[in-house]
Amino acid sequence: MEQIYIVYLGKHKGLKSPQEILEGHHSLLFSVKNSEEEASGAILYSYKHSINGFAALLTEEEATKLSQMDEVVSAFPSEGRSSPHTTRSWKFTTQLEGSKGSEKSLLRSKAKCGKNVIVGMLDSGIWPESQSFSDRGIRHFPKRWKGICQEGDAFNSSHCNNKIIGARYYVKSYEYYYGPLNRTYAYRSPRDNDGHGTHTASTVAGRVVRNVSALGGFAWGTATGGAPLARLAIYKVCWPIPGPNPNSENTCFDADMLAAFDDAIADGVHVISMSIGATGEQPEYSKDSMAIGALHAAKRDIVVVCSAGNDGPGPATVTNLAPWTITVGASSVDRAFDSLVLLGNGVTIKGQTVTPYVLNSSDFCPLVYARDAVLPGTPSNISGQCLPNSLDGDKVRGKVVLCLRGSGLRVAKGMEVKRAGGAAIILGNAVGNGNEIPVDAHVLPGTAVSSDDAIAILKYIDATRRPRAKVGSARTVLGVTPAPVMAAFSSRGPNRVEPNILKPDITAPGLNVLAAWSESSSPTKLEDDHRSVKYDIYSGTSMSCPHVSAVAALLKSLHPDWSSAAIRSAMMTTAAVENARGEALTDASGRVAGPMDYGSGHIRPTHASDPGLVYDASYEDYLLFACSSIGAQMDPSFPCPKTPPPPSDLNYPSIAVSSLNGSVTVRRTVTNVGRGPARYRVTATEPTGVSVHISPPKLRFKRSGQRRRFSVTLKVRGRRDTPRGDYVAGSYTWSDGTHVIRSPIVVSLA
Repeated sequence: MEQIYIVYLGKHKGLKSPQEILEGHHSLLFSVKNSEEEASGAILYSYKHSINGFAALLTEEEATKLSQMDEVVSAFPSEGRSSPHTTRSWKFTTQLEGSKGSEKSLLRSKAKCGKNVIVGMLDSGIWPESQSFSDRGIRHFPKRWKGICQEGDAFNSSHCNNKIIGARYYVKSYEYYYGPLNRTYAYRSPRDNDGHGTHTASTVAGRVVRNVSALGGFAWGTATGGAPLARLAIYKVCWPIPGPNPNSENTCFDADMLAAFDDAIADGVHVISMSIGATGEQPEYSKDSMAIGALHAAKRDIVVVCSAGNDGPGPATVTNLAPWTITVGASSVDRAFDSLVLLGNGVTIKGQTVTPYVLNSSDFCPLVYARDAVLPGTPSNISGQCLPNSLDGDKVRGKVVLCLRGSGLRVAKGMEVKRAGGAAIILGNAVGNGNEIPVDAHVLPGTAVSSDDAIAILKYIDATRRPRAKVGSARTVLGVTPAPVMAAFSSRGPNRVEPNILKPDITAPGLNVLAAWSESSSPTKLEDDHRSVKYDIYSGTSMSCPHVSAVAALLKSLHPDWSSAAIRSAMMTTAAVENARGEALTDASGRVAGPMDYGSGHIRPTHASDPGLVYDASYEDYLLFACSSIGAQMDPSFPCPKTPPPPSDLNYPSIAVSSLNGSVTVRRTVTNVGRGPARYRVTATEPTGVSVHISPPKLRFKRSGQRRRFSVTLKVRGRRDTPRGDYVAGSYTWSDGTHVIRSPIVVSLA
């Protein structure tokens, strides 16, 4: 049986024309097919710009034959296992700048708001009519731009402008798997029917738009992207999964994404932002379309920023694990949308919501737990979760219904309560969600509460013969503490593919972020919700990723000669590990967070613009890393040495060592990017049970651009209090009295 495979051949040498490349790909296909006609008809994409390879219809036997050829790096199925993962967030981020807070507008000013920097968005498309994408006052296309504006459903060349300078869409792999796109709920064009792509694009580079808010007036203020004068290049790779509420979940196929990468690199983008991640088992780098695409982007010093995933807070859930990408976790800002719940016993509970509806009556309503109001036959393990068609209208009508998070969409639970005739919904967190509350614009009055408060409401219901409740209207509250807090949904380390590289790298605002939205999509994305909004509040590492992409764009503008690795280093080594109160960052349950949660810490854009020292790395360094890490030669022109350096020796801004037994020495090189001569001293915070020795302890630089090497020796102490396999964390810091360059250390003991 045939399916789509990606056949990856490494890089192009720049000696062949596109037609010659295509003929070479056909020739390889012909070697496993029965005829030239069959080979020509089997190919979907020929990657002919930077990435050398193709996507074609192959049997497993044919793919195996190709993978055994010397010129082939890998052959792997194109799967749809990847899915897409602000008025306050940028202002709050500047408050974490500490002593540099007075410079909060200086980075944007110095970087000219990212003017002429091109950010490629691999996502679900864009809603071009949004005010956030106006090109007012922006003149001319950047000289390096070579892309196109691809026409399609409800999208033509007039929808591109000096802001949205290009747009393409990729649907071949999706349509092979699902059949022709259903154009009743999706545009076969770069136009966004979902909202996700519009939201992320405006977070990166949306123009300054005053007096905007979510439905109901929540989060009112001035919306802006982090780099408001940056240009946008749109690459639509994500499409709705057919079925009920098709736009509630999108999928993005490997072959389509790799084609978008190949075009984006050739088009001339500076930054690629991908709020997309693989689900399930993480593929090794040579069989990961996003890692392959990002490697070729890194070769051109294009910064690739990816979301960490929304499968936290469990360990080893993080995605996008290649060290040549920036992997972003999600955290909160200091804003809440408070809505009070008053119980019949006089207890008041603080919920959160952006639901624009209120109960018609100021009187108490009967209160019922969903488990006690389900239809016969509803499985007991999901009976409290208000899943579609599970509630008994006779038991729910006119009542406030307590539903618990778990299976199903949060907003769909509200829709089910409304279907059954309920008056309002109280959505209770599961224990794993803790105090973190992503807010929703429900289709009826309602609010959401923490896990502790949900338990308190359950106890009240169980102990009361006729439980009652009132759900109050919501209001926007600023200055909430503590903030930031790591989001429970944000995926955590360690790295499943290579545990000697720490992932995620950094965190940024990703909880309840307001940004532009597709007017074809309701705020809940449910088929039965016919409301339309221009701006919406959304949560996920999909929202934190574009914050970092915007900072990368600003740094590209300010430091055009910096490599993508230098930009990643600048952000990581200047990140904050304290909240706005100067206390250690915590997670949603109130526990102190660590590098497995947030990587190096929370992004601080102004600090990143002047890091002092950076950890640089080249394309060749990454190839050596792949040789050591996965034993793969990812570029046929670069043979792996017999003894490549260990993965932990990649010149990365953090240190991760797995299964430490005895001692290990890790080597690093830093480059002075300060204004001139400098002297640095190092200090270390040792992980529990591990000593840290750094040599030399002082570094002297005579000029900017000079490099210095040092080593970090980690040694297990005699007495062990940490269980085998558990990770312990510490850090080391270089400082010249002005700059503070901090790197986390994580170690697991053998």
